[in-house]
Amino acid sequence: MPKEPSVSDSDNRIRSVVIVGGGSAGWMAAAALATYLGKGAAIRLIESGEIGIVGVGEASVPHIRLFNGQLLGIDETEFVQRTQGTIKLGIQFRDWGRLGDSYVHGFGTLGRSLGPLPFHQFWLKLFLQGRASAIGDYSLQTVMAPQNKFVARQRDAPAGAPLADIAYAYHFDASLYARYLREVSEKRGVKRTEGKVVGVNQRGEDGFVESVTMESGEVIEGELFIDCSGFRGLLIEQALKTGYIDWTRWLPCNRAVALSSESGDGPLTPYTRATARSAGWQWRIPLQHRIGTGYVYSSEYLRDDEAAATLLANLDGKALTDPLQLRFTTGMRRKFWNKNVVALGLASGFLEPLESTSIYLAQSSIGRLLSLFPKRDFSPLLSERYNRESAFEYERVRDFLILHYHATDRDDTPFWDYCRTMSIPDSLHEALELFRHDGRYFRNGEDFFALPNWVQVMLGQRIVPRGYHPIVDEMPEDRLVEHVEGVRRMLAGYVDAMPTHQAFIDAHWKAQAP
Repeated sequence: MPKEPSVSDSDNRIRSVVIVGGGSAGWMAAAALATYLGKGAAIRLIESGEIGIVGVGEASVPHIRLFNGQLLGIDETEFVQRTQGTIKLGIQFRDWGRLGDSYVHGFGTLGRSLGPLPFHQFWLKLFLQGRASAIGDYSLQTVMAPQNKFVARQRDAPAGAPLADIAYAYHFDASLYARYLREVSEKRGVKRTEGKVVGVNQRGEDGFVESVTMESGEVIEGELFIDCSGFRGLLIEQALKTGYIDWTRWLPCNRAVALSSESGDGPLTPYTRATARSAGWQWRIPLQHRIGTGYVYSSEYLRDDEAAATLLANLDGKALTDPLQLRFTTGMRRKFWNKNVVALGLASGFLEPLESTSIYLAQSSIGRLLSLFPKRDFSPLLSERYNRESAFEYERVRDFLILHYHATDRDDTPFWDYCRTMSIPDSLHEALELFRHDGRYFRNGEDFFALPNWVQVMLGQRIVPRGYHPIVDEMPEDRLVEHVEGVRRMLAGYVDAMPTHQAFIDAHWKAQAP
């Protein structure tokens, strides 16, 4: 029989959680904690309307559907409409390997595996012989995206069929998402306090945070503090002096300029676009009634006014907002959980928006915190485990982002020449050499990016293996061709019959114009 909780166990529960900072990360945390801590803990979120968030458009990965739907119980239609959302099937990369190159890194699987081998190994043999087309023709999302097609899951499709469970994410307005989650959170008992934190008060014996002092003079006490204060890290860094690991030598972009523009006359695209520029890259995120765009760049190779001019010269339509300048340092905190403070979002680190991992990393951290949620004694075993898993996740995402910059033939600007020739982490070097040899990639534990992600980006940026797995030669030639070509024909047929992305949005998720 399980042991009944003692009075002391009950008394040791966390009874008050204070979240410092709103935005997407803060309200995601508030909604999740309110949902799963019940009424046993008071949850209070502090934010200031004077401290804005970047709401020009946010791109996500498919895991957000699990967070919204399964974790929070949010209705998908309501979420998309409230946030001016559209569908994201992947990211189109332009001019990364060489000027003129274009490929889509899509969600979902690549082809159909056979036995112990992934599909791309069979495709690779034919591709090296000149008998197969680009890898993008063998994944549902990368066929759909360039044609601006989309359809949701087909419930009558047989299990395992491509249309039975289509992987997709969303583009949405980050400020509207935060506002929507605020409503969800407040309905579930979260108390919001408007104002600025001007002081952090710590216990003398161990340095734990006891309370924060507001500009109004109010002192807000708590047992667990969640730092969602952005880059400044009001609690995790300014108060606790946790430290930061700088990855600028591998991810050299340190600034961004962002704005919103009119959508223009083009189709509503179901993908994010990342176009390489002279000293970085420009994002394009299509919402239902506007485009969110920005230029991520290195200040060592480009002036701020030059970046703004480049962005303004490459818009779909008229600019709707003034350019907003942002500064950041890529890297992560030395500890994500220090004493009784857990950092989320930008307060925990920043890996730039290239693969849309910011929302995911906040979501993953919230899930990890729920799993390792402490009692009032704050066992160090929990925080140590949390920090170890968080660091592993950040480092693996870091390597995947470095891949995009380093795997290039471009030497036409000093920025790209640096990226092409820079030293890279040993973990990434080993992965690249293994793939170059015969197309193999081995996922490292709970690495967020899986084999299809690495294969698509490496091939998309001209890392073509010299050979393929020896077991492939055991398959008869005619069966090999039939299998690979059959996948291409099947996917092309499915996509040809789909409605356009715009038609699907209009029919199911159309939002009112803001």
